[in-house]
Amino acid sequence: MKQWFRENRRPFVLLIVCSGIFALVFALYDLPMGAVIYPCLLCAGILFLSGIRHLILSRRKHRTLEALAALPDSLLQQLESYDTQLDLDYRGIITALTQREEARAGEISRKLSDSMDYYTTWVHQIKTPIASMRLLLEKEDSPTSRQLSEELFRVEQYVQMVMTYQRLDSDSTDYVFRQTDVDAVVRGVVRKFAAQFISKGIRLDYVPRQANVVTDEKWLSFVIEQLLSNALKYTPAGCITIRFLDNDDLTITDTGIGIAPEDLPRIFEKGYTGYNGRTDKRASGLGLYLCRRICDALGHKISIRSTPGVGTTVSISLSQKEQVFE
Repeated sequence: MKQWFRENRRPFVLLIVCSGIFALVFALYDLPMGAVIYPCLLCAGILFLSGIRHLILSRRKHRTLEALAALPDSLLQQLESYDTQLDLDYRGIITALTQREEARAGEISRKLSDSMDYYTTWVHQIKTPIASMRLLLEKEDSPTSRQLSEELFRVEQYVQMVMTYQRLDSDSTDYVFRQTDVDAVVRGVVRKFAAQFISKGIRLDYVPRQANVVTDEKWLSFVIEQLLSNALKYTPAGCITIRFLDNDDLTITDTGIGIAPEDLPRIFEKGYTGYNGRTDKRASGLGLYLCRRICDALGHKISIRSTPGVGTTVSISLSQKEQVFE
């Protein structure tokens, strides 16, 4: 209401100014003031009624435009009901901006699609030389070949991380939720890191427990791989413990260097490496970020507790949320 009066105060100001001029002229010529007052009151009444009508139409138009702002761009033609020149000018501007935004969105979508196609092709192509190098390294057993095998395994992890990062924001996902044997997933991941456990002399404490949860086996396996990789990376000696608790929490506990308290609140942010990551130049700050994004998509909750110099415990609550299936 106040905004409307501020925008439409000119006619009322003009009426007051004109009435004042007429009253001043009539007073100078000593004419009866009733000849001024009555026409001014009549004009004020007509202006008031016209203003009320304009106010009602403006409020109705304002509500309609607010409703249109929340609708898809395809419904923009509803603005055609306002056919004043100013309305048509605004509608032309909105239409031009909408078309420009659609063209920009289409270009961004095309670039993302090209990028996704490139990385997909690159991942599939890089797997061939990786597989060839692994076959060559398997032919000999020496400290050098074992070290090269570990580095090659890291390359495979980075390749998988690139593909996972690209697919997280893809329009199409391949999540398959079903009853999954947690022990089978954990054993599969542990087998991949067996060489690193042996080379670093780190003990694994894992007691299998026959239990199934509703999740996506492939994506959960990726999360456990990232967590176990971090545990091995930052545990120079000691033990890594994996437990699946009765409340459906999967925990991975290490006796490593731990995480600084000031880093814990930001540990799941994209690109954040913290003190340990800055010490290890190979850290990308994407591993835990991807874990959190995937857990959110799977309907799980991930959390970290850590004490510097004592170790770190990562917990994944594998209880399934109903909204995942909506």
